[in-house]
Amino acid sequence: MRNVLHSLALLACASLGSTAHAEQLRVMTSGGFTAAYQALGPKFAAATGNTLDTALGPSMGQAPEAIPNRLARGEKADVVIMVGYALDELIRQGKVDPASRVELADSRIGMVVRAGAPKPDIGSVEALKKTLLAAQSVAYSDSASGVYVQNQLFKRLGIDEQLKPKASMVAKIPVATEVAKGNYQVGFQQVSELLPVPGVSFVGKLPESVQSVTRFAAGIPLNAQHPQQAKALLAYLAAPDAQQTVQATGLDSVSR
Repeated sequence: MRNVLHSLALLACASLGSTAHAEQLRVMTSGGFTAAYQALGPKFAAATGNTLDTALGPSMGQAPEAIPNRLARGEKADVVIMVGYALDELIRQGKVDPASRVELADSRIGMVVRAGAPKPDIGSVEALKKTLLAAQSVAYSDSASGVYVQNQLFKRLGIDEQLKPKASMVAKIPVATEVAKGNYQVGFQQVSELLPVPGVSFVGKLPESVQSVTRFAAGIPLNAQHPQQAKALLAYLAAPDAQQTVQATGLDSVSR
């Protein structure tokens, strides 16, 4: 830990310069990278003196908390952390500096059941298909992973019509919380969003041949008030010293 903080302090000094002052950074982050950010952010703050004011919200969708919707109504941010292709759209719209884009992690989709329930087999495509057909109810998120499950996974498995009566999209809240309450038998979301939730058992990741890998990235809005401090934060989140923490939250490091 001491080496990590020392490296971060050196990085921050190099990025900010000797005359910079500690600032409060406004960070908007979406669910998939949130666990990693919540573990790494306090280390950055401790080493640099900067404080982090964090707003949570999905990378896309109609919810008012969604990062694009927050920016559209004039909310300010120094850093946005989100699904890579959603960040690219903000760059295309001229809202985020394209030179600031940093690749953070890859996220895969997993499945949970309620704690204490038998863990079904999803180790192969055929086993996954049988598990879904046997399930009484299926839930998935309203962000990138859920869009894939609803629009592609069920079709690729050839069970789209059979799943329609018992599959539901869960908006705004973690899917695992609904599974923990017993409202759904199985739930799908990015692994990093499933692992922190109590009351569920993690079954595993989707088979790789039907997996959807979501790249998380970050950038600095063009109207950021503290762009240099924001640059230091992004450099730390993507640094080699951060990767053990990133992987512990269920994410996969980006090959560099």
